[in-house]
Amino acid sequence: MEVNLDYLIRKIKKSDNLKLEAVLTSVMREFNVPDNGTALSDLELKDMFNAYHDKSSVYYVIEFEDKILGGAGISKLKDSNENTCELQKMYFLNSVRGIGLGKKMIKKCINKAVSFNYEKCYIETMYNMNSAQKLYLSQGFKYIDKPLGNTEHSSCQVWMLKTLK
Repeated sequence: MEVNLDYLIRKIKKSDNLKLEAVLTSVMREFNVPDNGTALSDLELKDMFNAYHDKSSVYYVIEFEDKILGGAGISKLKDSNENTCELQKMYFLNSVRGIGLGKKMIKKCINKAVSFNYEKCYIETMYNMNSAQKLYLSQGFKYIDKPLGNTEHSSCQVWMLKTLK
């Protein structure tokens, strides 16, 4: 089902930090994501604006009626020798899942990754996030056998990669 409402996908602002942290934490708790070895233990979760404020990264939020409903970002994959980015912290509240925003968000992030001259995009997720995995597959991501880079997310059991160029 495609969304017809006026959801806004825009770059993160400093004023989004607290609301976004609450949304991301809520979604991860919903899926029983462990505290350690996942995005829940990332220091950047408290200051997403500054974490994605350099020339090779970007973070977008979904906003509707002044509420933050989710987000996703692109950043260089830490300790990767390749020109590989990572699709990071893509979490949406349940109320906006399954209405086409995930596809729109991935396309927006991938387009930005291409403009940053990344050649591949990596993502890791949890085994129980089946709908997310289906979405990633539908957008050209493929399963890989082992993690890439050094995300410090040792509890993530599913790794995927998409060739951009």
